[in-house]
Amino acid sequence: MKKLFTLASLLTLASLVLAACGGSAPKASDLLGDIKNRGYILISTDPNYAPQSSLNTEGARPADTKCPSDTLTTAEMQGFDVDVAIAVGDALGVETCFATPGWDTLTAGNWANKWDMSVGSMTITTDRQKVLDFSVPYYYTPAVVAVLADSGITSLDQLNGQAICAGVSTTYETWLNGGDLGLPATSIYAQPPTGITVVPLDTDQFCVDNLTSGRTDFVAYVTSGTVVDANIAAGKPVVKVGGTVFSEDLAAAYDKASSLPTDTLRAEVDKLFTAMHSDGRLSALSIKWFDGLDLTTAPK
Repeated sequence: MKKLFTLASLLTLASLVLAACGGSAPKASDLLGDIKNRGYILISTDPNYAPQSSLNTEGARPADTKCPSDTLTTAEMQGFDVDVAIAVGDALGVETCFATPGWDTLTAGNWANKWDMSVGSMTITTDRQKVLDFSVPYYYTPAVVAVLADSGITSLDQLNGQAICAGVSTTYETWLNGGDLGLPATSIYAQPPTGITVVPLDTDQFCVDNLTSGRTDFVAYVTSGTVVDANIAAGKPVVKVGGTVFSEDLAAAYDKASSLPTDTLRAEVDKLFTAMHSDGRLSALSIKWFDGLDLTTAPK
């Protein structure tokens, strides 16, 4: 009896010591549980993709943030995707933090658990579905071609034999290269110009920034119509050429190689996005960030 009493006393003492030291949270069985245990969700997005997402130069990092030091807080980011990501964190009852990996790294999958999900205007394609899982779409955008306003180019066929820029590993680069977009045929409205040279840069915005700064090794760029609208609103001397070349279903993405199951997180985000479509929250965010346009209804 004495030995049993001593063992019980030692176990009790050990539990008290752990409690006093704070102990450690129980290991989660899935990614959603892990996110709730730590109190924040780490979402990847592009800091150079206004109006979807960009750095907020006037924002100050909160002193009490739970976000890791090498990530960004909601105060330091702004845009449509940013607001959608914040809604995800709010719905889960955790703080939203942002990672900013390169687009090609993001679309390749195998994220090594460096972030939890992507809210970065990613198009659902069959190739990407091999390494990533997707939410229900939260909005839809047209892909367009743009040129300098004084270029004299007014139609896509005038770009035959020319050099055209696009963000690396984007659907825009795939379209220019004549590759399989993995989209329904009804979502593709035009074929790329012939005999072109494709100039890939790290992000779409670098195409317009370089073009309007005097770079001469390409004459046009392909990106979302929303990006070109933002370029024009910001005073960039560019215009769209022709109409929409294809349309995209844009969704949140998750790594199939995650070490923790993502199914419960995906279910919660799908429920949130469905509710935000129904109650108008996504429409309101679209109208706010896309100059009065509601891009949250699927094209017909």
